Amino acid sequence: MPESPIRKLVPYSEKAYKAGKKVYHLNIGQPDIKTPQVALDAVKNNTLTTIEYSRSEGSEQYRTKIANYYHKNNIEVKHDDIIVTTGGSEALLFTFGSIMDTDDEIIIPEPFYANYNGFSTASGVNVVPVISKIEDNFALPPISEFEKLITPKTKAILICNPGNPTGYLYSKEEILQLAELVKKHDLFLIADEVYREFTYDGVQHHSIMSIDGLEDYAIMIDSVSKRYSMCGARIGCLVSKNKTVIKTALKFAQARLSPPTLAQIASEAALDTPQSYFDEVKSEYLGRRNTLIAELEKIDGVKIGVPKGAFYCIVELPIKNSDKFAQWLLEEFDIDKETVMVAPAAGFYSTPGVGLNQIRIAYVLNKESLIKAVTLLKEALKVYKD
Repeated sequence: MPESPIRKLVPYSEKAYKAGKKVYHLNIGQPDIKTPQVALDAVKNNTLTTIEYSRSEGSEQYRTKIANYYHKNNIEVKHDDIIVTTGGSEALLFTFGSIMDTDDEIIIPEPFYANYNGFSTASGVNVVPVISKIEDNFALPPISEFEKLITPKTKAILICNPGNPTGYLYSKEEILQLAELVKKHDLFLIADEVYREFTYDGVQHHSIMSIDGLEDYAIMIDSVSKRYSMCGARIGCLVSKNKTVIKTALKFAQARLSPPTLAQIASEAALDTPQSYFDEVKSEYLGRRNTLIAELEKIDGVKIGVPKGAFYCIVELPIKNSDKFAQWLLEEFDIDKETVMVAPAAGFYSTPGVGLNQIRIAYVLNKESLIKAVTLLKEALKVYKD
């Protein structure tokens, strides 16, 4: 199993804390936004006398409310098209296990969410990367690049939209191109859409579940983690109109018994969160993105992939190895007992040697902290020796 590029540096940050340093965390997508009160109250005020198993696919009441939420987002699915999972992570594991066998292949534009490497390893399948470039702001690579990678072992294409770690938001035209490709070659199209609410600059999110003719091919992964700032709830879902996929994934769901009962209660209540909550959160992230980009542009020699969604961006630095740089920041660098923690981007690629001079930044800190963190990064680059 590969290490997490996001979490593997935690021991060094803990040492920094013990040495009396303040660490600005740009490394992990843990929002500082408050969880909706309605979700917290649902757990605090419930009248359960026994915390029982739920159904393996999640409670019908919750799945029906999820389907209603999707309807408001122009996604027409029924409750029995949905399996509630322990986070989006489990939804991906169920998907991999349901549609692929050992040594099958899945094509993923890279850089991609680092745990896709872990899920593929755990499932015994092989990631076939197609590289998107920072010079193109990580847009979808040409369809011809996908097509030349398709073999008899290829079973699916996976995208994250909006993207982690790039923040790229796929256009409707790009989604339609992928839809035609998977239909042509009889593949599944999997879309990790957990950042759906977070889009900027007036650009709209386009779900694969809204594309006509893709009913047998589309599998959507979703989660409450980022939408409602409920990362620790560990509730997600797998959504597909393909009945065979759902029937197969349900076997995996039955094998792990059920998703967490209390977290489902919180997640069901969270669906009643008013639109004003998302308007405020989206405005906050937009301001943070603009602040981050403005500050990064003050640093000589950096390239920035400007995000159109989610709350991440990839930054290319004038260094050789961001793993060593990230560790050095925590072990050897500080200004007035303050330093910064970043996520080395090589772990978001599966092609060896790619992304070594890149980092992922999660702009989940307030604007003042972002300015301070980037200032520290700027000063660190002045003294760092490869």
